[in-house]
Amino acid sequence: MKEQLSSRWKILIAAVKQQVKPALGCTEPISLALAAATAASYLQHSITRISAEVSPNLMKNGMGVTVPGTGMVGLSIAASLGAVGGDCKAGLEVLKHATSEHVEQSKALLAAGIVNVSIKKACQEVLYSEVTVEDSENSATVIIAGNHTNIVKIIHNGHVVLDNTCAGTEQSASPCEIKETLAQTNTQEIYQFVTQTPVEEISFILESAHLNDALSKEGLNNTYGLHIGQTLQRQQQRGLLAKDLLSEIMIRTSAASDARMGGAVLPAMSNSGSGNQGIAATMPVVVVAEYLQVGEEKMARALMLSHLLAIYIHHKFPALSALCAATTASMGAAGAIAWLMDERYESMAMAISSMIGDISGVICDGASNSCAMKVSTGASAAYKAVLMALDNTYVTGNDGIVAHDVDSTIENLCALASRAMQHTDIQIIEIMEYKAVANG
Repeated sequence: MKEQLSSRWKILIAAVKQQVKPALGCTEPISLALAAATAASYLQHSITRISAEVSPNLMKNGMGVTVPGTGMVGLSIAASLGAVGGDCKAGLEVLKHATSEHVEQSKALLAAGIVNVSIKKACQEVLYSEVTVEDSENSATVIIAGNHTNIVKIIHNGHVVLDNTCAGTEQSASPCEIKETLAQTNTQEIYQFVTQTPVEEISFILESAHLNDALSKEGLNNTYGLHIGQTLQRQQQRGLLAKDLLSEIMIRTSAASDARMGGAVLPAMSNSGSGNQGIAATMPVVVVAEYLQVGEEKMARALMLSHLLAIYIHHKFPALSALCAATTASMGAAGAIAWLMDERYESMAMAISSMIGDISGVICDGASNSCAMKVSTGASAAYKAVLMALDNTYVTGNDGIVAHDVDSTIENLCALASRAMQHTDIQIIEIMEYKAVANG
């Protein structure tokens, strides 16, 4: 039995390493930039045309977010900068080497009208981008589908040089093992894994605290997006907001999201393909751990608990949905904060159930500066749920979609995201498309 548990725990560690990665900029436009950079790597001369088609959900999450270092929003600048200055080997950090000269070249391509990004109608993939980049003699097409870095097809001058579109389960077994293990696990096993596994096996998660805290400091020191963190901090100084732990959680968490969504040229440690989810799973835990003055080991266990709970919940969702996943990542933070406070599984479970009973209806209407508000909402709801759990109070199975056990409650939430809220997603995209046309 010990050997079997050890094997499963290794797969849980692999799941975190696969899903918790540095990402520079919002991951939807960055995914498009990666496709463009990969296509451009096959060219030999100056770019003459960039054309892209993306899934409706990728368009929703990319049309209103600032691309790092550009001061511009949208997918066109992401595709252009990816093609001009992207590092196709850097994954979600594809733009980390882009210079101001690359940015100017990218803007010149936009001004010349040779960059076009549109929605691919009847797209079966929720997350999909197809980019063709051309020069005077060559063309290359790259398709990313399924997840933000999953290149499934490359065509160079009419010749297919990579085709994984039909590979399915013939690819590496590791993702399949991870998916199967996540489907078979539960919150109790996650709790046991985090509290009992040797700390040296999970200490790598501390990097999430370093990266996201640096992003938070950047958001407080400079003005980005809606500058929610800075605004709340100023209201503290005016006496309109208390200088307490709850305020500190909201300020430092939202400041990281401000910087990320506002175009800061710093990576976030993402979770499940989203920088905001990574921030939501990290910063509330960091703030509480610092307040409690816990050691590095307990910090590592709390961060691992938060990130793994966030992955466990999110893996049951579609890749992109109408349900704001920053709020579900905050549920991971709630569980971790509860553990930091009293280390009981029951408190962790109560906090997550109360979170689902509280903010389960927050919609995702595309990546934008307002995401920082939702991140702030999730962080404050997490702390409120923890305070209730410490008093042995929580939303029970007698209320709404909450069940009598936390795993069933999570299943109910995910059923909403995967089925009923698909119609909501269609309506959101229609509204945003209408706005885009009306605004020219």
